[in-house]
Amino acid sequence: MPLTERHVAPSILSADFADLSAKVREVMDAGARVIHCDVMDGHFVPPITFGPMVVSALRDSLPDEAYLDVHLMIESPEKHVAEFAKAGADGITIHVESTPHIDYTLSAIREGGAKAGLVVCPGTPPDHFAEVDLDLALIMTVNPGWGGQAFLRNQLDKVRRARALLGEGVAIEVDGGVNPETAAECAEAGATWFVAGSAIFKSDDPAARFREIASAAGC
Repeated sequence: MPLTERHVAPSILSADFADLSAKVREVMDAGARVIHCDVMDGHFVPPITFGPMVVSALRDSLPDEAYLDVHLMIESPEKHVAEFAKAGADGITIHVESTPHIDYTLSAIREGGAKAGLVVCPGTPPDHFAEVDLDLALIMTVNPGWGGQAFLRNQLDKVRRARALLGEGVAIEVDGGVNPETAAECAEAGATWFVAGSAIFKSDDPAARFREIASAAGC
């Protein structure tokens, strides 16, 4: 799947885990192809979510066209990326704040057969993106760790700066507080991937909400 295409990526962090596969299939039937998986370890961020077994279960239960976008909010990701790639992650993103071994870890992701991405938190400048070879740059538009937070509008300038640094060949993903209004603003700033969790899975009609955000983002 070309990463430069625009995609809304429903985040399973906000889905019903008792019926996870069915909930993901519902948004895939509405047109979703990128499924965002937030992995948290209780150290880099306070919450704990899930590990490679859930990624593997999703890989086994979803159609081949599902792109599993695994966002590692964990300390020392270099110790774990091979396991997530083996579990079926199509892309793995790591935080610049989580390890001093960024280039090594991105190379390890690619060696495992996945696309490699780098994430910056709201207080981290986008300059790091220009220092390494990336398939995807992820900009947190909320503070990492919890779903349902309000969009940080001061991150729109960071999206613009990242696009100027990276040109058009790298996907820029925004994560946090994405709804139809903010998706349109992010798209105008240069974002191409839009992670939406609560806005989709906490709505009365997740499929309709997905389509609404996708339309606003120009997907």
